[in-house]
Amino acid sequence: MPSMVMKYLIVGLGNPGIKYAQTRHNIGFDILDELVKGSGTSFNTERHADCAEIKFKGRKLVLIKPNTFMNLSGKAVQYWLQKEKIAVSNLLVINDDLALPFGTLRLKGKGSAGGHNGLKDIEAALKTSLYSRLRFGIGSDYARGRQADFVLGPWSKQEQLALPERITQATRFIESFTTSGLNMTMSALNGK
Repeated sequence: MPSMVMKYLIVGLGNPGIKYAQTRHNIGFDILDELVKGSGTSFNTERHADCAEIKFKGRKLVLIKPNTFMNLSGKAVQYWLQKEKIAVSNLLVINDDLALPFGTLRLKGKGSAGGHNGLKDIEAALKTSLYSRLRFGIGSDYARGRQADFVLGPWSKQEQLALPERITQATRFIESFTTSGLNMTMSALNGK
């Protein structure tokens, strides 16, 4: 009998389309693009998502970038968990977070959606908030009433210079999550 390969669903949140490319809200997409870079594979548009599969240290990582738009991300997450028969404990969602300073990375095993529409929809679809999420801080440097413009806007020049290193660090979180698990990754990498 073949041994069961550990499978993970890694979800990078964002909005499809050129209009949203390279915006703060799409950091989840950018992190998955980086993860796929050296793997010899690429994303293909499939049901509800652009999907790629990579192998890492004997694990199979199913990477999805939902193409349902942020506010309907739950539909894609639920579909791919079921299609790939992956447990919610092996789900990792990557999202932008206004509550964290720019570039801060924080992994959590559960939590509130904190006003994030993508997370709200995932929680509603899965009927639980007990899933791991990697939050990428985008800061909150915007005038009152300008939150949507800020979130959907491009990175500042300064941020663009710092982004590659922060995105690489985010990929380390993903690799560690799939090999060392949630708790070890949190203690080793949170705040780094």
